[in-house]
This record gives sequence, C-alpha cells and structure tokens, in this order.
Amino acid sequence: MTSTGPSSTLEDAWGLIPHSREATAGIGTFTRQRVERIISISSGVGSLILAAQALLTALGQRALLDGAQDVLLAVVFGSLTIMVVACLVGRAVRLAAGIFAVVYLTCLLVWPLVTIGEHLPDGEAPWIWYLVNIATLAAVLAFPVALQIVWTIAVPLIFGFVRLLQGGFTPEAWFAVGLDVSFALILGGVILSLGWVLRSIAVGVDGARAKAVDSYAAAAAADAAEQERVAVAALMHDSVLAALIAAERAVSPRARTLAVAMAREALTRLANAEQDGREGSDAAQHPHGLADQVEVAARELGVTLQVDRHVADDAPSVPGRVARALVLATTQAIANAVQHADGVGLSVALGGSPDRIRVVVRDSGEGFDMEAVPDDRLGIRGSIIARVAAAGGTVKLDSSAAGTIIVLLWPAPPSAVDDAQPVPDTPDDAGEGDR
Repeated sequence: MTSTGPSSTLEDAWGLIPHSREATAGIGTFTRQRVERIISISSGVGSLILAAQALLTALGQRALLDGAQDVLLAVVFGSLTIMVVACLVGRAVRLAAGIFAVVYLTCLLVWPLVTIGEHLPDGEAPWIWYLVNIATLAAVLAFPVALQIVWTIAVPLIFGFVRLLQGGFTPEAWFAVGLDVSFALILGGVILSLGWVLRSIAVGVDGARAKAVDSYAAAAAADAAEQERVAVAALMHDSVLAALIAAERAVSPRARTLAVAMAREALTRLANAEQDGREGSDAAQHPHGLADQVEVAARELGVTLQVDRHVADDAPSVPGRVARALVLATTQAIANAVQHADGVGLSVALGGSPDRIRVVVRDSGEGFDMEAVPDDRLGIRGSIIARVAAAGGTVKLDSSAAGTIIVLLWPAPPSAVDDAQPVPDTPDDAGEGDR
C-alpha cells in the first residue's frame, strides 16, 4: 500500500487541470454560461405561460378588433414562438429574443393604425398588453444593459400613450392606463434587476475561479523551478566533483585530456541548464553564418537588429559546436539587454580574423553589479560565461552606469588578460577596457 502525501495530492490535482489554450478557454465563463442557461430556460417557460394567456385573450377579441390585427397576431406570436423554442433549446437565444423585442415594439407603434374606430369594453385590456413584460424580458436576454433600460422604460410608456390615444385622453382612460403602465414598469424593473444581479454574481465567481487557477499555476511553476534548480545543483555537484577528482589524479597526458573533457562536459551541462539548446553537429560554419543566426534569434526575441560585421577574407570557419555556443551566448546577452535595459543602445558587432572570433554585445542601460547577481541565476554565469568556456572561449564583461559591454572571444587568449585588439573599424570598441 502506498501513502499519498500533500505533494502527490497536489501533483494529482494539477494533472487534472487542463493546460491547453483551447481547454482552458471556458474556465473564466463557466458560471456565466450556466447562469445564462438557467435564465433562458426560465424565460422560455414564463414566456410560454404569458403567451398562452395573451393568445386566448386575442382569440376572444377578434370579433371586436378585426381587420389587420390578424397580421399583427401572426407576426407577434410567430416571433414569440421562435424565442420560446430558442430559450428552451438553448440555441440562438440572443438573436431570437432581439427579433421579438424589435417586432413587438414595431407592432405596438402601429397598433393605433390597425385598430382605428374599434373599441374594447371599459376595463378590458387588449391582448398585446399581456406581452409588454415579455418584450422587456427579451431585451434582457438580447441587448446590453443600456438598451435593456431603454426597453424596460420605453415599452410600457409607449403602450400607455397608445392606450390614451385610443381612449381620447379622458380622465377614466388616464386612471386605467396609469395602473397598467405602473405595473409594467415595476415588473420590468424587477426582471432587469434580477438579470443584472445574476450575471454580476456569475462574472464574480468566474473571476475568482480564474484567479485561483492562475495562483495555483504560478505556485506549481515556482515549485517546478525550485525542483529543477535542486536537480541542476546536484548534477553540477557530481559533474564538477568528478572533473576535479580526475584533474587531481591526472598524471599522464591522456589523463589530463580526459579531465579537461570532463570539465568541459560539466560546463556544457551548466550552460544548457536554462535552455533546450542542443550542441548540434560539428560541421564548420563561416563567421557570416554566425551573424545571420544571431539576427534570426534576435527577431525571435522581438528585436530587429543588424549585426555589424568585420570579417576578414581569410577568416576560417569555426566548428559547429563552437558556432552554436557563440550564437546561444550572444542570444542570451541580447535577451538580458532587452529585459534589464529595455534594449536601449543595443548593438552587436562580430569580428573574424584568421585566429580569432570576437563578438561584442553592448547596451546603454543602467548596468549592474555582477557580484550582486544571485548564484542561482544562470543567465550570465551559465548561458554566457560557462557556455563559451565549454567551447574553448572566454568572456569579458564590463558594466557600469553608462551601460554594459559583453565581449565573447574564441579561442580563449593564452593568458587571463584579454590582449585582443578591438574589432577593426569599430570606433565604439576603443577604450572598453578602461572601464
């Protein structure tokens, strides 16, 4: 029997969360979608009940309000039927509700023209009255909040005006119509408020859920980064320790060569710790090819730059492993300049001579203190210095308030002091060693 600890529980929970863009697209709308579905079903059922009441009333009033009202009956109840079906099915609800809201308002405006000279008994409301609040409900389903408010207020007021116009604006008509309009405004306001409250709650719940998922994702990413850092530290400890032991015991040229190879392998592993950059083949590459690769890598970082090339005609090609290391190290230097110096004054120069490849990356940022960089930050130590060293080169770094200059040299100079001359025809390189 295996025990399940907090770590495995978190890992199982994280594994159940979808991580693709398509799978997580609905996380922020989960509750809103279900609230909308509940609202549409409730609206469909309520509209069906009121529509049945209005239809029975309309059939009873056909003898009193004949003429073109049959056309209104067909148009209004036809669009209402489509809305009810859409609400119950859950498809095209907004479109169907919007059509009914517009159709009802249009029919309400032409109602006085259709019923000229026809009158209902005192106290009896026309069948179109029973659909006033369904039009408000349709607006809540279909329109943004501003139009919902307009429909909630305008439809009852237009109905009241139409009824007063038919009643000749008599005191009796004012009283009856006033009651009907007040009732419609109150009920419409309740419908509007309920829709707004339910949707606001749903949006709040979805927002809280999305924040919780993001927080958990950030915590999981931090935990993964920490585990990776520990693994890299253990790997480097074993690799470096083995290289040091081999160097200490090396007494023959063959043993010394093996120790150097082990040390180079350890440095390569450290350089590749933060990137998936493979060493690639060892096919020779011309220095111009290095410059082309740097420009392509810079574009992938969102930076458009042109490498200032000073390559001698007799400059030889370099091994592919070395070229790959120089390109990756230069790319990391560009990324650091973009991230920490906003790419201000960013430039790259590449020089090639018969015995030396020299790459200079400079920016005009605020600079930094190398000693203040945490030991677990591998951007400079691993991806630049260790990577170039693993390829048999060296790195010179000069950073001050005036900017940062990183010089990559291959092969490494014979002494610890960089005695290489500035890149030809590059005035900016002069004096870089004075900082």
